[in-house]
Amino acid sequence: MKIKKPQISKQIIGENVLYAFVFVSVYLIPILNSFMMAEEHVDFYNKVFLAWSIITPYLGLFLFNNYVLIPLLLNKGRAAWYVVAVAVVVTSVFAFIETLERYHIISDGYTDVGVLPHQATLSDLAWYWNIVLCIFMFAANVGIKKFYESMQKDEDNARLARENIEAEMYYLKYQINPHFLMNTLNNIHALIDIDADSAKRGLIELSDMMRHVVYESSADTIPLSADIKFIANYIELMRVRYAQKIDVRFTYPESIPSTLNIPPLVFIVFVENAFKHGVSRRHQSYIHIDITVDEEYVVAHFSNSVYPTNDLKKGIGLENVRRRLEHIYGTRHSLEIERNSESYCVTLKLPVTYET
Repeated sequence: MKIKKPQISKQIIGENVLYAFVFVSVYLIPILNSFMMAEEHVDFYNKVFLAWSIITPYLGLFLFNNYVLIPLLLNKGRAAWYVVAVAVVVTSVFAFIETLERYHIISDGYTDVGVLPHQATLSDLAWYWNIVLCIFMFAANVGIKKFYESMQKDEDNARLARENIEAEMYYLKYQINPHFLMNTLNNIHALIDIDADSAKRGLIELSDMMRHVVYESSADTIPLSADIKFIANYIELMRVRYAQKIDVRFTYPESIPSTLNIPPLVFIVFVENAFKHGVSRRHQSYIHIDITVDEEYVVAHFSNSVYPTNDLKKGIGLENVRRRLEHIYGTRHSLEIERNSESYCVTLKLPVTYET
């Protein structure tokens, strides 16, 4: 089994690039300053190396703070210990440097170029001012690190939210499959005692429809033309069961681009609900389905008759569709449901989306 190596986040890369840029720029300043002063040649020994020796203690302290103190203390909630460690480390380093300077161990070679002895880091600042400067550097380091950690946390939260949505979408989409199968099998079961031949044809229709549900609908989107064919097959199966008791009309554009896609198993939920709640065994019933396409939207309109005996409780399918559409489109779609004593109407508008 191949072990996947952990990836370094963009925030970590960006943070370290920023640090590298700052210190490289600081180290280049003595060289650039020589060019700006129009000097004949760069005096590396008396000027550049001297400047670098002033900078290097700060670089060492910065690296120790960034890669040791912050991860081991501050990031683990030990803020008080972090403050103590910073005070001890910074004071010890600059006290040690000042001791070396006091005894001319590291400063004698530079006195000819105007550098005063007994000043920490070979600069003209007193050692306590260098400590203050270093503390400001540490504070800036902590602020930058926390800023990038906040960015990383936001990215992780966004990724987790996307993964949760994808998992929920998977659950919602595939929860419809058994729901649809159960309803269709109930319809075929009702045909067995009425018309065995029609029940056999219904099983063939169901086989084709389930192939669509299991294979084609496993994708995030499917062609609108394929979904329309699926609905048409379902309607034909229902016609056999209800015979002349119901007026079913299904209209849709004759020509639909093959690249025009919609989420799978969305329209069929409203068609199922129309047959389930809009048909009376004693009265003439109707189900009208109309799908249109314009430049911006795919518009599906479902209307059916309503009778007092019909059970209009919300089912699994309708609630799933609502949540799926919210995940996919947010506010870019609209779903309107109107009901009165005689009819139940649904208008669904989905943004036109073409497969690239």
